[in-house]
Amino acid sequence: MNKTRLEAFSDGVIAIIITIMVLEFKVPHSGEWSALVPLMPTFLSYLLSFVYIGIYWNNHHHMMHTMKHITASIMWSNLNLLFWLSLVPFATAWMGENHFAAAPVAVYSSLLIMSGIAYDILRRFIIRNHPHDHQVQELLTRQTTKSLISTLSYAAAFGFSFLYTGISIALIAFVAVMWFIPDQNIEKNVKD
Repeated sequence: MNKTRLEAFSDGVIAIIITIMVLEFKVPHSGEWSALVPLMPTFLSYLLSFVYIGIYWNNHHHMMHTMKHITASIMWSNLNLLFWLSLVPFATAWMGENHFAAAPVAVYSSLLIMSGIAYDILRRFIIRNHPHDHQVQELLTRQTTKSLISTLSYAAAFGFSFLYTGISIALIAFVAVMWFIPDQNIEKNVKD
């Protein structure tokens, strides 16, 4: 099967996710600069989620370039990833609206755990469905350690959300920094 439709569908869903998040901004009824101050938590949660969705889109794009073909298991695991990412706008809005309170940060961390696991499942299905392609095997296996560190950091962020949400957000930001630049080996070794 051709991977073009999978890529196009995923790009469309991710674009909609970003659009939904920005629609959560409510326009102030005042023309004063001070009217923007109450929107800062909403803006910060949007910024964090925008960066995260961008990271997923960028890394997903790179991962799709490693594939030569797709299978039903790859398509379903891709839908699993998109499902968890599609819930991010809800958690983003709740977190921003409630100034990074414990329960919204816990839900946000949980969604990141599930998104990270879903990304890793997709990565593993791509590896499994390209058993004789040593380049795919090597390039995607390199991400195993980063995936594990991410999941553990998200789990720690979930735990800290009940004690001190600042540590949770710092752990979430740490993972974002770790994945911000996609694997350069994929760019160097995979031809379009």
